Amino acid sequence: MSLPTAVRIVEVGPRDGLQNEKTIIPAATKIELIDRLSRTGLGTIEATSFVSSKWIPQLADAAEVFAGITRRPGIAYPVLVPNEKGYERAREVGVEEVAVFTAASEAFARRNINASIDESIERFRPVLEHAAADGVRVRGYVSTVLGCPYQGEVPVADVVRVARRLHALGCYEISLGDTIGIGTPARARAMFRAVAAEVPVAALAVHFHDTRGQALANLLACLEEGVGVVDSAVSGTGGCPYANGATGNVASEDVVYMLEGMGIATGVDLPALVETGLWLSARLGRETSSKVARALG
Repeated sequence: MSLPTAVRIVEVGPRDGLQNEKTIIPAATKIELIDRLSRTGLGTIEATSFVSSKWIPQLADAAEVFAGITRRPGIAYPVLVPNEKGYERAREVGVEEVAVFTAASEAFARRNINASIDESIERFRPVLEHAAADGVRVRGYVSTVLGCPYQGEVPVADVVRVARRLHALGCYEISLGDTIGIGTPARARAMFRAVAAEVPVAALAVHFHDTRGQALANLLACLEEGVGVVDSAVSGTGGCPYANGATGNVASEDVVYMLEGMGIATGVDLPALVETGLWLSARLGRETSSKVARALG
């Protein structure tokens, strides 16, 4: 399959990027981050997650953050919701798109959300039903698609089964996540190709963590299979509270630089994105993980 001419970047920094920070980040900083990202040309910015503060204390301010951002026309601001209660909280502050999540690994599902894969899907089934009635779009996440910190190998057949099920339930898009950054290009390609045989390519996205420095290579392999949506986090922030050793997401700045250099349009203003990433890194008190930002900054 030929390379896409354009790719949509799903910026997950405000949620997946910040959820693993050890120090609580003020809501005002999160709001400013999202507002800055909104001025870079990004079309989708995942704002926060309406999970229990008991499990993810960093995102306890979800309602305050979402209510405080300046939502710009033409930009989607999805939020993660784990269940019906989370969905209701999100809708109370005007959320118009949500995401639900499960895993391809039974061991990870039990550690991450204290439920089996089937149980996790049953938890958010009412979300999909309410969303359909409310005209709210639902995105689906499948984690550990290339390996699990507890189970080890994850059969591709399990990834296909879960992705196919989420799509059949009504998720308009399925994000395939290498949660611990263990994949290599050949494995990423084979996994994506297997899922694409059962779920339309147009309904698939990829989500790579860069733990072993393979994220951009894995992304390229999936681009060659036709993927048109990529999750990434400004400044390469991230990690998973339930995946020991996982480092940040692939940096949005590095993804945009690579895509634009290949002649693939993103619609993103790279200098503005780099500036935002450097601003965030300063607020977090550490150097950016984006190699492009280091070079340009």
